[in-house]
Amino acid sequence: MPEFDGWIRLLDSRSFGTIWFWLALLGMWSATGRNVLGVPSEVLQQARRAQSAGEPEHPAVITLLDWLSLTLPRWLLGAQEGTFFLAVTSFLMTSIAILGFGYGLELAQALTLLLLPFLILFWLRVRLARSLAPLLESGQSGDRPLSGVAADAAQRMTRHRRLVSMMSVLSVALTAAWGTLWALTHPNGL
Repeated sequence: MPEFDGWIRLLDSRSFGTIWFWLALLGMWSATGRNVLGVPSEVLQQARRAQSAGEPEHPAVITLLDWLSLTLPRWLLGAQEGTFFLAVTSFLMTSIAILGFGYGLELAQALTLLLLPFLILFWLRVRLARSLAPLLESGQSGDRPLSGVAADAAQRMTRHRRLVSMMSVLSVALTAAWGTLWALTHPNGL
């Protein structure tokens, strides 16, 4: 079984002790906070400012709704797509977690701590998209005024953005704590 041993050695490389892992972790969370469902955070902030100033028909509000109408369909998963994606990602994450925490492989632990929060974030985004889709449809059909649709959408997106910020802080803190504990208990990487 020399091929299997090669894969195990690859998975057991140093992760918590390299600067590249920490740069990747911080870079991924930094990039994640720049938008909500593909809508830049600046567009969301401008729409909220316009609404708080009492300008419901401001171009920033319309821009927010335009961005949502363009990016929202990408996040809407059908039942079969969602089931398939959930099954595949659950299998892969469980396999990586077992290799990492069951067999003590450092790279698998690092991948679990890196990817699991983003998997949770993906499903939170899908959930947000599902809650925004009927809202946007009611505005497009004329059942609700655009200002009300934009206000509700901006409120939900801001709440989601705050949740992502808390998740990022918690994820980086837990990963740093686990990485420190790993480095202290495995000073030479063994």
